[in-house]
Amino acid sequence: MGSNSVRLVVYRGGARVPVPLFNEKALCALGQGLANSGRLNPEGRALARAAVGRFVALARAMGVERLEVLATAAVRDAEDGPDLVADLERDNTIRVQVLSGRDEARRAAEGVLCAVPEAEGVVADLGGGSLDLVWVQGGRFKDTASFPLGLLRLTEASGGDRAMAESLLDEALAREPWLSRAGGEAVYAVGGAWRALARVCMDRLTYPLHVLDNFTVSATDARPLLAWVAEAAPKDLMQVQRLSKKRVPMLPLAAMALGRLVDAVRPRRVVFSVYGVREGQFMHTLPEALRRQDPLLASMKMMARDAGRFPVQGDEVATWMEPLFPAEPPDLARMRHAASLIGDIFWNEHPDYRADQAFHRMLRLPFMGLNHRDRAALALVVYHRYGGDGDASVVVQAEALLDDPARARRTRVIGAALRLAHTLSGGAPGVLSRTTLARDLSGRLTLTVPDGDPLFEPEFLERRLEKLARVLDADPVVVTAP
Repeated sequence: MGSNSVRLVVYRGGARVPVPLFNEKALCALGQGLANSGRLNPEGRALARAAVGRFVALARAMGVERLEVLATAAVRDAEDGPDLVADLERDNTIRVQVLSGRDEARRAAEGVLCAVPEAEGVVADLGGGSLDLVWVQGGRFKDTASFPLGLLRLTEASGGDRAMAESLLDEALAREPWLSRAGGEAVYAVGGAWRALARVCMDRLTYPLHVLDNFTVSATDARPLLAWVAEAAPKDLMQVQRLSKKRVPMLPLAAMALGRLVDAVRPRRVVFSVYGVREGQFMHTLPEALRRQDPLLASMKMMARDAGRFPVQGDEVATWMEPLFPAEPPDLARMRHAASLIGDIFWNEHPDYRADQAFHRMLRLPFMGLNHRDRAALALVVYHRYGGDGDASVVVQAEALLDDPARARRTRVIGAALRLAHTLSGGAPGVLSRTTLARDLSGRLTLTVPDGDPLFEPEFLERRLEKLARVLDADPVVVTAP
């Protein structure tokens, strides 16, 4: 229950990654007028009671095993917040957990860490009622702050005066000296208003990928973008595609708030995250063994299990092609492992469109733990794995996100290796490990297969091996061994 909306999200249980099975919100504006009256919006309170009643009934009809009801800034700060909590608990036989400002901030940070465990910098969650900040370093929380300066409260406290709103924010940020020490790496922008702001920034940059999560801009580029939005007329903002028109009136204030935060923290970059308090609560309740899993690899294994033809064999494929990548950095090895896990999940697409469908789905699916460069790389890998045209316009656009010819060539190598691997094995586990792949200093690419086994008849393998060899600028050789 936020200051502006009440939302129900039902997640799949027993998994590291929060897969939403159902997601619905009701706009209630509980926090409207709170800054002046000290009380919840009466109309919003009635709407919230109705929404919670419906959502609890839905959750029970769906067989939800654990229902957690969280309330944030509006309920926390209002004089009559405890009365609303009592009504909700009595009417629905539930327990409502009212998060403190510190806990709300930490839940938002846990949401970011759920997706990006290596996140370093300041997680900032801007809602209707509060602005919550957490300094994250090494997966731990260093410092926390929460201000009653969400968009609704800031508008009311400043009387709509832009200079007053800036002054209120600056004064609040100045009371937290750790913010300047936390600068350097990133500000992670969380919350619906900042997600909408990301859409505007993408439009201004003519950005080629319309995926909000992990959209990143350097602080140098962010400052003029935020300054433009802060001064933009509504008619200019309304031109942005897929931008919620309900967000437009608050966007200039949201841009100003992020701009002041960037000036206070002085990060290298601004990262927009679609994950926040809800995902943080999900992460908070996970067993430690699940929390330690890599979110990207967990996502890929789940997809492979649900969509693959055979039991997951991605580990086998990744190990088999490893000799092609000597002295491989850990981050690139992780991405190759991810590609190996999902190298066969698009088998049921129409053959004429399989490469295109695989490419677009990989580019747009809501994976956790993927920046846009890695997302583009994985999309290119599956495109090449299914024999897509290497000169197609979609390839050119995706390779532009990589900004590295060597990285682009690498996607072609992995794609061709996956194509060969699945030709060799038919996708069945345990087959590929009976062969070896090696590239030597003389420029030969050697595939060694068991002698006399009809499963590995060279005539049926040579074409795929030759394709991989061309990408590597090597000479293909098939060797049989007892």
